[in-house]
Amino acid sequence: MPLRARLLSCSVLFGAVVVLGGCTAWFDAFTPAVTRTGVSSSLVDYLYPDGQIPPDFDEQVPRLKLPLRVGIAFVPQPSQAGSEGPAEALKNEVLQKVREQFKARKYIASIEVIPDTYLRSTRGFEGMQQVARLYAVDVMALVSYDQLAATGDNKLALTYWTIVGAYVIKGTENQTQTFVDTAVFDVASRKLLFRAPGVDNRERTSTAIEAAEVSRAVRAESFAAAMASMGTNLAAELDRFEQRLKDEPEIASVEWKAGSGGGGGSPDPALLVLLAICAWWRRPRA
Repeated sequence: MPLRARLLSCSVLFGAVVVLGGCTAWFDAFTPAVTRTGVSSSLVDYLYPDGQIPPDFDEQVPRLKLPLRVGIAFVPQPSQAGSEGPAEALKNEVLQKVREQFKARKYIASIEVIPDTYLRSTRGFEGMQQVARLYAVDVMALVSYDQLAATGDNKLALTYWTIVGAYVIKGTENQTQTFVDTAVFDVASRKLLFRAPGVDNRERTSTAIEAAEVSRAVRAESFAAAMASMGTNLAAELDRFEQRLKDEPEIASVEWKAGSGGGGGSPDPALLVLLAICAWWRRPRA
């Protein structure tokens, strides 16, 4: 082979090695930007607005008169929040499920589902107590949530330089973490009686074209899963609270309201006996 041809071949080979090496280094150094969005209805911000500092621990023991009247509401999301919270249909479904969990307990007299619009006009414990007086409830169950979503490209996103890659290659990671919590307060003493959390983490890859749609779907699925987890934990916490009322008198002073029969509105045994006698007396004689 002539010298000129050999020199040309070496130059092409050297250039290819340099280009490939540069591409590999660029590929390894590829650190895609991550976009994070979050939405929150903070219980702490609602109960202690404008940076208020929680008071020192109060040793006052709540006085619970059973059966209890319970109010259930979502903590309102700040109006300036940029991301979308859970859909209204999902929130209503969750509140109804929470209502059913309370309704099954003998120490509960009634359950009121309260729209979060009633909590938007006033904040703090004073606001909670105003809403409680409006609905004549003894206990408030406040549901709050916190969700963080992150969307970023992985190394496969290098193919997005081509039209086909943006439509076919799943080079975008969609990650979501969701926390939902139900906190139950005695209205009069402002004491936290118990709480039930729910958590969900999920991740899904997508193409560049479908990234926004997939991200919305993942966020909605995560909200639903976290709220379902919270419902399961709430059932367990309600059972545990009922037992604690019997075993731990220091958590609350408990008494049954007059005429309740000690069973959340059960009929008076004497009344049942009287009704049975009347029914026997009025039966047809042979």
